[in-house]
Amino acid sequence: MRPVLVLLLLLSCALGATAFVPTSSTIPTLSSRAHRLLSLCLYRRCITSMSSTSKPSLTFVTGNAKKLEEVRAILSAGAETGKVLPFEVVSQKLDLPELQGEPEDVAREKCLLAVKEVKGPTIVEDTCLCFNALGGLPGVYIKWFLEKLGHEGLNNLLLAYEDKTAYALCTFAYSPGPGQEVLIFDGRTPGKIVPARGPQAFGWDPVFEPSVGQPEGGAPLQTYAEMDKAVKNTISHRYRALAKLRDFLMTQNGKGGGGGEGQGQEEEGDEKAKEA
Repeated sequence: MRPVLVLLLLLSCALGATAFVPTSSTIPTLSSRAHRLLSLCLYRRCITSMSSTSKPSLTFVTGNAKKLEEVRAILSAGAETGKVLPFEVVSQKLDLPELQGEPEDVAREKCLLAVKEVKGPTIVEDTCLCFNALGGLPGVYIKWFLEKLGHEGLNNLLLAYEDKTAYALCTFAYSPGPGQEVLIFDGRTPGKIVPARGPQAFGWDPVFEPSVGQPEGGAPLQTYAEMDKAVKNTISHRYRALAKLRDFLMTQNGKGGGGGEGQGQEEEGDEKAKEA
């Protein structure tokens, strides 16, 4: 009788059947070997069940916790309406070389390098702050300008110019895996450079006053640093780029995350960014 019972247990585990359920009266009759087989089957079924319901990971290459929090908040937008991103966004800090060139080229090359380490769906970001009076500088070099000059120094760069306008540009590069195409999604927010206002913890946010998303009714204008996060996350350059990325990723559930459709989204995104 025991061999038959064990066989039924194995068949039940293998086929996912629910008709046969061991009871307290039948389990004690099993040998220790049968107990081990039953435990192994149940374990495998549990793992399979978890694997079938868990989301694949999308790795955002960053060591900045605040930036990860902002990206997660933007990508999860729409969840309340049932539009859930088919990825779990995680972060990984990588020591990538500092590259030079145009924003799109820098982002694409960074993504190619990062995806070799991640070995799965990967996104990288390149952020620019561009002064119109300086022909787009500091641009991709804003990190070093900020480190060397500080907020006051960034303002001083425009002392000789009446034009204080600028734009924040964010470029996200996405690859579904090693050896696959890198897609580009960018977003731009116009504004101007002002003396630093607000918390100083998030890069150049205190000196950038966007021309959109400002309070109404004669209230004082706000810099990125002074804005409520929920408001900033609806108008920022990062939001605009991530909104395009999110729309693309929402179409990729079960498609493998690559292909020509993404390229079309990239081209559409470029046009929208130019209009922003």
